Amino acid sequence: MQDPQDLLSTRTILVTSASGKTGRRVAERLGARGATVRAGSRTGETPFDWEDPATWAPALRGADAAYVAYYPDLAAPGGAEAMRTFGRLAAECGVRRLTLLSGRGEPEAVVAEEALRAAATGVELTVVRASFFAQNFSEGLLADGVAEGVLVFPAGDTAEPFVDVDDLADVVVETLTVDGHAGRVHEVTGPRPVGFAEVAAEISRVWGRPVVYRAVSEADYAELLTGFGLSAPEAGWLAALFATLLDGHNASVTDGVKRVLGREPRSFAAFAAEAWGGPAR
Repeated sequence: MQDPQDLLSTRTILVTSASGKTGRRVAERLGARGATVRAGSRTGETPFDWEDPATWAPALRGADAAYVAYYPDLAAPGGAEAMRTFGRLAAECGVRRLTLLSGRGEPEAVVAEEALRAAATGVELTVVRASFFAQNFSEGLLADGVAEGVLVFPAGDTAEPFVDVDDLADVVVETLTVDGHAGRVHEVTGPRPVGFAEVAAEISRVWGRPVVYRAVSEADYAELLTGFGLSAPEAGWLAALFATLLDGHNASVTDGVKRVLGREPRSFAAFAAEAWGGPAR
């Protein structure tokens, strides 16, 4: 019987958005397991750009599997159409397995999921629906505010079970490299809901510098985003997405990480301790 590691070494896996938070981690883990990784990005060795469909087929051709991390978000206008085209090309190119990153509690993202499922005829598809990333505070859109000591967001006093992107990447790699996940939807969260004020307090505690949370309205946040250079439509859509995601309907916890990996997900406190220094509770 062939060793699973030897089998994996014969597989070529495309990682889309490979320079992003999840793609970078997935590519590193796949490479460590011995897979041949095609790190798809605008400037990488494997050209791949979600805004340029002409780059999709060349990146897919000859790949056995692919991690699909659509930018800017599956729920964005055009997401479903992009998934229809990508799924058709993946099937035509002989790709056998896809893992799609999706957003938890996003109805428009589910539409895009179904578009990919319908178009990728004969391809195994696993969907990983993730809660809000813990790393958004350290290397994402909220990192600048944290560095300046003011965390501004349209979340009110809603709590969110932030998922550690390292846990998410481990789940994605498992679905790409181990049988038994085809057709399944895994919802992944952290171990408990945490409010944004608690997030700010936890970062302050481990960092030794004050960080405060300031809740703002959807409209005020959209205006803030335009000040950072986003167009008014982009800012309005993004602010509306965040306000919708953080209205409380995603506050529950799932066992997705444990079900796939056999271990508990990492807490926000443990993540913060690693990101800003200090002992985790």
